[in-house]
Amino acid sequence: MTIQELNPKSVWQNFHALTRVPRPSGHLEKVQQFLLQWAAERGIEAWKDGGENIVMRVPATPGMEDRPTAVMQAHMDMVPQKGPGSAHDFVNDPIETRVEGDWLYATNTTLGADDGIGVAIILATLEAKDLPHGPLEALITSDEETCMYGVNHLDADTLTGKILLNIDNEQMGQFVIGSAGGINITATMEYKAAEAEAGDVALKVTVTGLLGGHSGLEIGLARGNANKLMARLVQAAIAQDEARLAQWNGGNMRNAIPREAEVIITVPAENEEDVRELCTYCQGVFAEELRGIDDGLQILVERVDAPAALVPEDIQDNLVNAILACHDGVLRYIPSIPGVVETSSNLAIVTITPEAAKVLILARSSNDNHFEYEKTMIESCFSMVGMKVEYSGAYGSWQPRFGSPIVDKMSKIYKEMFGEDADVNVCHAGLECSLIGAVYPEMDMVSMGPTIESPHTPNERCLIPTVEQFWLFFRELVQSL
Repeated sequence: MTIQELNPKSVWQNFHALTRVPRPSGHLEKVQQFLLQWAAERGIEAWKDGGENIVMRVPATPGMEDRPTAVMQAHMDMVPQKGPGSAHDFVNDPIETRVEGDWLYATNTTLGADDGIGVAIILATLEAKDLPHGPLEALITSDEETCMYGVNHLDADTLTGKILLNIDNEQMGQFVIGSAGGINITATMEYKAAEAEAGDVALKVTVTGLLGGHSGLEIGLARGNANKLMARLVQAAIAQDEARLAQWNGGNMRNAIPREAEVIITVPAENEEDVRELCTYCQGVFAEELRGIDDGLQILVERVDAPAALVPEDIQDNLVNAILACHDGVLRYIPSIPGVVETSSNLAIVTITPEAAKVLILARSSNDNHFEYEKTMIESCFSMVGMKVEYSGAYGSWQPRFGSPIVDKMSKIYKEMFGEDADVNVCHAGLECSLIGAVYPEMDMVSMGPTIESPHTPNERCLIPTVEQFWLFFRELVQSL
């Protein structure tokens, strides 16, 4: 079975069309053109605003003009992650999908169901001829995955609706009414390169095979962070085998738990075998720690050409120690909701050359006091070794509004349709609702969606039956507003 044969056809055909259009964060010209052309072909009012968002409007169906205007919202960009050996070019190549049982996957890349499914549901709603509804607006935002650029540049006069239906949650039957805030913490340092030691051998060490994952939704699963594991290995190689660091490249997205890290080190020739044994030992130790959680870990070692320069020895030691000491993972759960992460950090990207170092951490929290504590703790860790620490891309938390009329209505519809209570909850991911709410403080907001697993990784998959369930629910909701 192909994606075009799945039901509901209107949703899946729109999603398939999106998979044909490259849309990695930061490269959205093609998908913006696609969305504007899609609207033009259907006679739907649409435009691109100053935040690079696509906004669409359709009037109410006859007899429903007095209904409140509802805003449907999703983001157009996707996280570009690919598996080992993939030659996929996210800027130019379409996403290739496959159906396996009840799940839809991509071929060795992220699927883009986060948030392409949300966009597809919005498009299917706008073009539906058999769905009575009040006035509808669509806000399809830009660069949510990198910096929430679109909602950070949203004007107060763009939308007229008072109800926001965000379709960017990834659990069918869960209605999210609050989410964490976040900030990028970047530590940098420049220095003068040191000469390589004559006669030393160079080794490339790679930590690979980890699952990675969404650094908000899946940070509490205790999956391996390739940068943290590499820091443990490199520190041991420095202490035991006189290793010198020439290069480090780990992780490539701020909101993805890093699946792979690679370093180039040099060691005296007589210590090469000991380093290889250390890597074998570390693989065994790390694999045991991650047993049943992240079982694909591999540590690879190969000889490479000797580098022309190295990180100065004192700088190298400080950098590795700081990376090792930097907090990563869950810092605190919400005391009143023990299963939901309150504060966390993701040691996302490490880039070190003989002349410069850069470390990027994404910190999240739904508690302002612990957010400040976390930021200060991480800043202190890198400031102590002489690195410059800067903050960027901050977005606030979305504080729950209990007793929301739209959530009450949705919960009642869900119970009537499926015979069970919906899960009204908060999540640790960063949702655009927080920034939209800052522009439109009176807007009644909720986030929802069908089930997606392992977003931000090449293992991303969408549970096909939940898309049809969600579509039936969403249709009922829209016509009841």
